[in-house]
Amino acid sequence: MAKLILSMETTMLKEIPLSKERTTIGRKPHNDIQIDNLAISGEHAVVITILNDSFLEDLGSTNGTFVNGQSVKKHFLKNGDTIELGKYRLKYVSELPQQTGSADFEKTMILRPGAATSAPPAPAPQAAPPAPTAPAAAPPAAHTATSPGMAPHPAPTPPPAAAALPLGAIQILSGGNAGKEMELVKTLTTLGKPGVQVAVIARRPHGYFITHVEGASFPVVNGAALGTQAHQLADHDVIELAGTKMEFFLKG
Repeated sequence: MAKLILSMETTMLKEIPLSKERTTIGRKPHNDIQIDNLAISGEHAVVITILNDSFLEDLGSTNGTFVNGQSVKKHFLKNGDTIELGKYRLKYVSELPQQTGSADFEKTMILRPGAATSAPPAPAPQAAPPAPTAPAAAPPAAHTATSPGMAPHPAPTPPPAAAALPLGAIQILSGGNAGKEMELVKTLTTLGKPGVQVAVIARRPHGYFITHVEGASFPVVNGAALGTQAHQLADHDVIELAGTKMEFFLKG
């Protein structure tokens, strides 16, 4: 599990495991990481953790959020990154293999004009290599019994393969991109309008999950506003995000 190590100057203060999907940082007591210092805004920043990946977002703080000396609004955290908030430091430590890169988080898709594209056709399956020449056929099983009247043992039946997760997709239902479709082939797909409302859809082994990332209001699924936790999407769920309505569906 990834963690943040909070320190001030050369003094380490505490370690915070990133066990939640949203870990808030700020001066107010309700934050997961409270830093009682006037240089820190009441709600300064948030770290969003999905699978093995963590993303830092500044929440419009007065004095800004810095990573490795650079001012950031959104940042994909890598092992060893140092978040700087005034005199305080939060070092990001993760020894787990990460699933994605910063481009998956920084780039918003679909909702900008022309950003959505029709799903590309699936590549043609490659021909299977020729099978090796079969050896001479063995005698019929009925003749391999070790004693008269004894039937041979049947070969064990292999267990059925686990059903693979169907590929998910989003189809736009309103606006200038209505009717366009995008397949959710990435581990993380970011949707929305920066500065207005942004959400991310994570492709996990057991399904697709949508999580709120940015904006005062939360995405709406089937008429109900989401909370801070990830929400598993079902086939034909209707999502309303940043003024655009779209449908999630599973491709057969």
